[in-house]
Amino acid sequence: MSVDADVVHTLSSITTATITTLLLKKGLRNVWMRGTRPLRPDQPRIVGRAFTLRFVPAREDLATPESWSKPISTRAAIEAMPPGCITVVDAMGVTDAAIFGDILCARMQKRGVAALVTDGVVRDVAGVLSTNLPVWCQGAAAPPSVAGLTFVNWQEPIGCGGVAVFPDDVVVVDADGAVLIPAALLDDIVAAAPEQERLENWIMQEVMGGASLPGLYPPNAENKARYEASKKAQ
Repeated sequence: MSVDADVVHTLSSITTATITTLLLKKGLRNVWMRGTRPLRPDQPRIVGRAFTLRFVPAREDLATPESWSKPISTRAAIEAMPPGCITVVDAMGVTDAAIFGDILCARMQKRGVAALVTDGVVRDVAGVLSTNLPVWCQGAAAPPSVAGLTFVNWQEPIGCGGVAVFPDDVVVVDADGAVLIPAALLDDIVAAAPEQERLENWIMQEVMGGASLPGLYPPNAENKARYEASKKAQ
């Protein structure tokens, strides 16, 4: 199921930093996927439903080039990815075996996948960049996945960068990395996000104008009143 266009529009203007603050207020501290860095520095903020893939440690009888042709394979998983999804891959933080290369990323781009997020690495970096598939990962490694990983399944709960990701959770990615919004909390976060972003922008304007932080960030009653007055004046 794709994310509603209005939700995408709202979250596309909200930083992942702000989203983590809102989720912290909901009691969720572990939502930022460690090691998920943009492969290209100018990638835009992207919002999409999580389509999950899971690797386990390599086992010599399973992690072979022949496994790439089996029904349970990364190739088959890619053909199941719906347009607009964000593919989230549990590579267990392995950085010396690449989960995907340029050919697989090219196919994902052709299928309309919005982005690839992994706590692992990719290979054929120049080729991956040329596909224009936005990628968040830990970098690059030349060896293929079977050198260190065994692919086991897709669309099941995974751990990526230390975060529990379930299929159809919502993922937002930007320059700070990948953040998970649990599906059950999506409406609450979307409702609260614009106001939080507006408040932080006002605080930044105050700071740039020379205001000190105590009582401003977070705002005390006096500054809350000033903020509310500024909204009415707009």
